[in-house]
Amino acid sequence: MTKTPVTVLKLGGELLTEERTRRQVSRAMGRLGAGSALVVVHGGGRDVDTDLAALGIPKRTVDGLRVTDAATLEVVVGMLAGRVNTRLVATARCEGVQAVGLTATDTGVTTATRNPAYEAADGTVVDLGFVGRPIDTEPPALLEYLTDTGFVPIVASIGSDDTGQLLNINADTLAGHLASCLHATRLLIAGATPGVLDKEGQTIQSIDGPSLARLIDDGSATAGMVAKLIACREAGLGGVQRIDIVDGTQTDDFESSAGTRIGISAQRG
Repeated sequence: MTKTPVTVLKLGGELLTEERTRRQVSRAMGRLGAGSALVVVHGGGRDVDTDLAALGIPKRTVDGLRVTDAATLEVVVGMLAGRVNTRLVATARCEGVQAVGLTATDTGVTTATRNPAYEAADGTVVDLGFVGRPIDTEPPALLEYLTDTGFVPIVASIGSDDTGQLLNINADTLAGHLASCLHATRLLIAGATPGVLDKEGQTIQSIDGPSLARLIDDGSATAGMVAKLIACREAGLGGVQRIDIVDGTQTDDFESSAGTRIGISAQRG
């Protein structure tokens, strides 16, 4: 079994475009990994957007989920599984982290399936294209093995289905799912905003289940935050004891970062 406690850290792509912030989050990994097993999941949306714009491919998102046609998928795979993951692993190693680069396609991480038509928060139904969702319910054996032996898996959010079709998985969705499957004690989502903001732009210090549902249903949560909140809900219902959304831009000590604590009642038996 994986040593306990386990922390899953999700890093927003906006933290990974520059060397300075990659160094900063890598030092944060070192701090977090000193007290627990650590699994890192990352996105790379900002770099993907840059490449899409350069190629003249339009960007489209729904509730923070990227609508992914075949051309967009090629860019996403190349960026996340290639440049973003490799640069982060290299930087983390320089900061003393025993990092191992993976994607969700690797055996022992998760299996995915293509999303059915998606009903957005506003009620519209959208075909997301080559977008996947993780479906395994068993603990991910490869991640357990790596954390048991002292390594820090850094997982790019690219998955595949049982036919080998590559799929773009939202990184928040993947992090919440893995936190649940690993029986993690903590999910920490680090991005470029100081937690969940209210309509006046102030950080909400804590959110319970009913408050989370209201933020999604009444449109208070931004599109990008909706996916994070849904991931937090899955993790909480899966038994993750502590869930935080924090600002990862200001310090390498995420314990002192401004943020929002999410409290969801566990359903795990």
